[in-house]
Amino acid sequence: MKQQLWKRLAVAAKKERADVVVKNGKIVNVFTHEIEEGDIAIVDGVIVGIGQYEGHAAIDAEGKYVCPGLIDGHVHIESSMVTPSEFARVVVPHGVTTVITDPHEIANVAGTKGIQFMIDDSEHVPLDVYIMLPSCVPATSFEHAGAVLTAQELAPFFSHERVLGLAEVMDYPSLLHEHSHMIDKLAAAISIDKQIDGHLAGLDRQAVNVYASANIKTDHECVTIAEALERIRRGMYVLIREGSVAKDLAKLIAAVNNHNSRRFLFCTDDKHLDDLIIEGSIDHNIRLAIQSGVDPVTAIQMATLNAAECYRLHTKGAIAPGYDADFLLVDDLQSFSITHVYKNGRLVAEDGKATFARTKPANIEPALTHSIHAQAVTEADLQIPLQNGQRANVIQIIPNHLHTKHLVAQVDVQNGAFQPSIEWDLLKLVVVERHRKLGIGVGIVNGFQLKKGAIAASIAHDSHNIIATGTNDDDIIAAIEHLKKIHGGLVVVEGDSVLADLPLEIGGLMTAKNYEDVLQSLQQIHHALAAIGATDEFNPFITLAFLALPVIPELKLTDQGLFDVKSFQLIPVQA
Repeated sequence: MKQQLWKRLAVAAKKERADVVVKNGKIVNVFTHEIEEGDIAIVDGVIVGIGQYEGHAAIDAEGKYVCPGLIDGHVHIESSMVTPSEFARVVVPHGVTTVITDPHEIANVAGTKGIQFMIDDSEHVPLDVYIMLPSCVPATSFEHAGAVLTAQELAPFFSHERVLGLAEVMDYPSLLHEHSHMIDKLAAAISIDKQIDGHLAGLDRQAVNVYASANIKTDHECVTIAEALERIRRGMYVLIREGSVAKDLAKLIAAVNNHNSRRFLFCTDDKHLDDLIIEGSIDHNIRLAIQSGVDPVTAIQMATLNAAECYRLHTKGAIAPGYDADFLLVDDLQSFSITHVYKNGRLVAEDGKATFARTKPANIEPALTHSIHAQAVTEADLQIPLQNGQRANVIQIIPNHLHTKHLVAQVDVQNGAFQPSIEWDLLKLVVVERHRKLGIGVGIVNGFQLKKGAIAASIAHDSHNIIATGTNDDDIIAAIEHLKKIHGGLVVVEGDSVLADLPLEIGGLMTAKNYEDVLQSLQQIHHALAAIGATDEFNPFITLAFLALPVIPELKLTDQGLFDVKSFQLIPVQA
């Protein structure tokens, strides 16, 4: 370090030439909201000066804006369905040079082995992947996951240089009632001054006090301006999310003003591969914010410096001496059109394409590639008895939202059991425990608009059991059996035919394939969805994946049955 420091100081003082100098750029200063002109001197991947410098090599910015590399404050890489190393090839061209990820998807399937895979596979890529350790595996006691992670099992990971802290605490009842398994994890993180993320979906002002008192500093689950303001008033940061299902930016951005903007940052949370490629990542959040009237430099500040300060990444988020040389060249701030991306002073993407070499995935243990252990499903398992009339508790989906509505509806009944209705858009929803063959939950869902066939997936947040919906039992069973055959993934079925599938052999969540191949399979799935009458107003698979998540209101389905999130208990389908 001494030699590096001597060199940095010598170049900063203009006693020696820099390794690289960026010339002819308009520097976006996120500290002062100024646009500066000057050379940027870089030594060993670190900025050491701004002014007039000479270097052994030069980057001509050609009058473009020079912005800090973007930071995604909270992302589940598994939701992209590719490995961390491949994920880098997708998001780096969109200007993202740092992410804070919570690997709780793979951890719910494979425990510590899943976490270790995510750490190992994100080494040696031009994307800084910081880890927040999963705090809630399983998310609640009302579902069965593939693992249970205790404070003792998480403790060894805290020593890793890229582990920042404890990820989203979503089990509010355990926090509120001071359950020892949750307190142990919080105390372990606090005792070594680690970060802790929150998850306050649908919770009131009192819950904000509870979370903040536990040293929890963030929330990415706000869906109203009032919720966002309640959190920042109590000293929390609000992460404005724009993912594949949860699209909260349009609702929340009006909460940002000149007085409080430093308490807001951006995240994607869960975003599918095709959406990342078509829309972008955090660059998409920036563009939407600007379109909503936010000053472009403020939007950039939210995506860079605010995120870096929130997660105490002291060398990230700005173009200034002592900061990492992670930066973008942007043609126009209003449209935020990125032409070049640099990581540690080296070009890593140009004109929307990665310029770095593809790396082989890390070693994948058999526990990850053979993770589907589900019982055989019969028609008898799928029956929903309704003996006392035709009124039923129904999950009503809200397009492009994680939240659902608790609908009480009249449903068709034949021989004392629920009968799906295409006319009334009331379909059967099934969750099959896939880790230890423990059981099946069955419910009714409204809103998918399928006209025939069935769909199934092994992506079902957060325990990732098999989840399926369809217009008839035979197709639902066929879809589930096909998933078991391909070791997890996505499938669309009609009658005896598999119309399209995407095998996800790593934990039933990701594949080691190139993202281009995955994108092609997703396009085939979209065509198959259209063939069975699915609407194009929302992505049915993404919506399906969140219908088993029992920590986001109002009604969800787990392998143990229908779950009322507000009362936090299982309820019967019969109303």
